[in-house]
Amino acid sequence: MYKILAVEDSPAILNLIRMSLEDAGYLCVCAEDGVQAADLLEERQFDLVLLDVMLPGIDGFELMDYIRPLGIPVIFLTAKTDVNDKVKGLRLGAEDYLTKPFEILELLARVETVLRRYGKEARLLRFEDVEADTLSRTVRKAGIPVKLTVKEYELLLLFLRNPGIALFRDHIYQLVWGGEYSGDSRTVDLHVQRLRKKLQWEGKLFAVYKIGYRLEGGREREPR
Repeated sequence: MYKILAVEDSPAILNLIRMSLEDAGYLCVCAEDGVQAADLLEERQFDLVLLDVMLPGIDGFELMDYIRPLGIPVIFLTAKTDVNDKVKGLRLGAEDYLTKPFEILELLARVETVLRRYGKEARLLRFEDVEADTLSRTVRKAGIPVKLTVKEYELLLLFLRNPGIALFRDHIYQLVWGGEYSGDSRTVDLHVQRLRKKLQWEGKLFAVYKIGYRLEGGREREPR
């Protein structure tokens, strides 16, 4: 299981990040200031750090000097929207820079992207009897291969990585198809219907009224 250190001085935001990461299958350790984060980095090994910039004690930019030699990827989470701050964070060695307020779905997507960039993405994603192999890009249900189109496969991965989370249609469209979502487009609905039929997920992949879709049930990941 991947271990992520979340450093944020707002207890409400920190708790939301922790719950979202744990629901997605990660182990999340929390710190509310830079000094506590530095102590945790000295005591434990982490696969990723989510780092606020404006922290009491040691701010995020200063903490990067400590993190960089450890080779741990960092995503900045901050209310500092000035482009100079973003450039500074990236030049200090951060992999990404996400400004507040942000959508949890976007945060999870960026976490997945950075871990994949570092070769740490889980190869096998499972939901009950459905298994997706992200290396071979194959899907099996109860051990039997299931043929999916490219978009159906990418849609499947999105649901497997976000079980129990209601995904908005516009976010689904942006992450799978790219570009802006047109409210009258049936693209997402048609692909979800085909995916539901192929995987026999009539009682698993639910429509959420005026929002989008949610995959509901148990999900396991391959040990990492």
